[in-house]
Amino acid sequence: MLLILLSLLLLVGIPLVIWLHTPWRQRLISSPLMAYLARAMPPLSATEQEAMAAGTVFWEAELFGGSPNWQQLRQLPAPHLSQEEQAFMAHQVAELLARLAALPGNPHQLDLPDDVWRYLAREGFFALIIPKAYGGREFSHYANSQIVARIAAVNLSAAVTVMVPNSLGPAELLLHYGTVAQQDYWLPRLARGQEIPCFALTGPEAGSDAGAIPDLGVVTRGQWQGSEVLGIRLNWNKRYITLAPRASVIGLAFKLTDPAHLLGEQETYGICCALVPAHLPGIQIGERHLPMGQRFLNGPIRGEDVFIPLESLIGGLDWAGKGWRMLVECLSAGRGISLPALGTACGQLACSTSSAYAFVRRQFGQPIGRFEGVQEALARMGGLTYLMDATRRLTTTALDQGARPAVATAIAKYHLTELARRCLQDAMDIHAGRAIMLGRSNYLAYHYMGIPIAITVEGANILTRSLMIYGQGALRCHPFLRQELACLQQQGGLAEFDRLLGQHVPRFARHLLLTLASGLTLGRLDATPIQGYPAGYYRQLSRMSRALALTSDLVMLLLGGRLKRRELLTARLGDWLSQLYLASAALKRFEEEGASPQDRLLLEYALQHCLQQIGLAVVGVCANLPWPWLGWLLKRWIFPFGNGYAGPSDRLIAALAQAMQQPGGMRERLMSLLSFPLQEADPVGRVELAFEQLHLVAPLHERLWQAQRQGGLPSPIGMAELIALAQQKGLLDAAEAASLQEAERLRYEALQVDSFAMGELERGTWPGG
Repeated sequence: MLLILLSLLLLVGIPLVIWLHTPWRQRLISSPLMAYLARAMPPLSATEQEAMAAGTVFWEAELFGGSPNWQQLRQLPAPHLSQEEQAFMAHQVAELLARLAALPGNPHQLDLPDDVWRYLAREGFFALIIPKAYGGREFSHYANSQIVARIAAVNLSAAVTVMVPNSLGPAELLLHYGTVAQQDYWLPRLARGQEIPCFALTGPEAGSDAGAIPDLGVVTRGQWQGSEVLGIRLNWNKRYITLAPRASVIGLAFKLTDPAHLLGEQETYGICCALVPAHLPGIQIGERHLPMGQRFLNGPIRGEDVFIPLESLIGGLDWAGKGWRMLVECLSAGRGISLPALGTACGQLACSTSSAYAFVRRQFGQPIGRFEGVQEALARMGGLTYLMDATRRLTTTALDQGARPAVATAIAKYHLTELARRCLQDAMDIHAGRAIMLGRSNYLAYHYMGIPIAITVEGANILTRSLMIYGQGALRCHPFLRQELACLQQQGGLAEFDRLLGQHVPRFARHLLLTLASGLTLGRLDATPIQGYPAGYYRQLSRMSRALALTSDLVMLLLGGRLKRRELLTARLGDWLSQLYLASAALKRFEEEGASPQDRLLLEYALQHCLQQIGLAVVGVCANLPWPWLGWLLKRWIFPFGNGYAGPSDRLIAALAQAMQQPGGMRERLMSLLSFPLQEADPVGRVELAFEQLHLVAPLHERLWQAQRQGGLPSPIGMAELIALAQQKGLLDAAEAASLQEAERLRYEALQVDSFAMGELERGTWPGG
């Protein structure tokens, strides 16, 4: 026994003595480890360093760190609209929605009418982010999101038209980097709608890899307004540029060179951004692309030997070559507003129409919403839509607090557009033939066709998931990684590296032990900021946050630079981080809205879905590590008793689907962004009217069905005949019979689709055309 104790003492004591004695630790541990990491970790490229320098972190850093401070999240203010923003929603947005609802559904009319364009410009829809000092609205990011979402629920093309000037575009760049002269000249013109902007970044050879743009600007002398000035001669070829066919000013990204050294010794400057009037000689603009048949304007822009003065560089010469950083910083904000808002609106539209339609549509003598297969899709739509809106709210809160979190906004953009696609797919399945027949009566198909556009823009979703969320998340959110990498790339960095290692290793050891402890206790001993419901979910998220921190340290240490090439592995790690963020947003929303018992079903579904996705990510990471033994051990370290995150139960699915088919508080909160007139002339209003009327007469239906079960009325029999017969037998009075007949009429009208005469579509003269 004494020998065993001495052996243990030596095994633990010698490393401990070495660790505690700084010179020994530096020579025997830090220096060899630093040399290994220098070989394993390639230096960051200039583009990567610029991307890392741009933007900030938010709640995702707490989750990545392994010890989330839940009070910090809970103390963030709830998003709200100012009185001015509320008035804008009540008047200008409402008026715009009324105009959009009256538009014909003719696919041959592929632009918004001129009167809508004039209204958007006149009422400041293109100036939501421009300060009042320049004539803009100066609304919050949350208000911007609310406005875009409300419009997107009615008309995606109008929403995109409003999004672009208020997202990544000239106004955003000017506000952050423009010179005083540029701001004073351009911002009032943009605010008045006198100038219609677009931003040209993507080209045939450069999409997600924006740093590879071949478009070139050469410093030279040329003529400008009758005088010879120092400027830039541009050649470019861009495509997929939204608003380009109508744009009067182009925000242009290009690479700047100065081969004649007219500016100084430097010859290559890198990416720059400039404002280019669209009327200049050499610019080809006005052609259109046709993205999924949507109305919004999008097209190519080409420029050949276009000359602009140096003053056209956004920010002037001080910002020459810093265009990539400018774009990343602005995208960090814009990506978290517009597309998440659009995705949330699509989810709410899918929930609203599908829950109503499932109650209105009958098959086999009962509403299709009673079938478990339909309930599964309905519940999924409800839970995911609740999750989307919660994430949208949290992310805009971050932006309104002054953060510019590149990772959080990437999570919001990727997941909210993907979840919207899932919701619309479920809605199409529930509506079946009702959803695939185009025309004025179809309220789903155009959103279904449009959502792939949101999937592909502002960073294609595939690459956002596999490269960006975890790739940037690790570097931005890890408390030590960026500093440690900096030590590897500088001379004499051993002392600083050793200091960081002295903090990193104890943190790793703590996560190692606590992850196993949480697994053995199923997280029941983890700290929680509240007592009672939903404290258990806080514990599970803390448990999974700690496990992510542990796993990240392991894979980064063992794989080093090879991790960048293991895209499927980083995609799963990104999913893990993302689901923690989405679940956190759901918990915060639940508390902000008063922890209503009616909303528990939505929260339960959302959180169980997130935990299920985290469990799948954990299993996927462990199964695909290069060392099977390590994957086997890590999986059992995190889940000693197996992965218990099974997802929403059948009972929860049924309860949530049934609650979604009931009018009232929960359903209204879930679909708070929708604003459709409750009128038969409106397709969404028509199905909603039928839904409400059928609920009003539900006791009368139950009376008739009870009479059928008892043999007092025949079955099967048509509803009109059944109502007449029940009235004859005294089971219904005249008013009750009239109510049932009206409900039946509305139900039947809600099921109808459009049809057209032969040749009508080809001529573009179908109703409303």
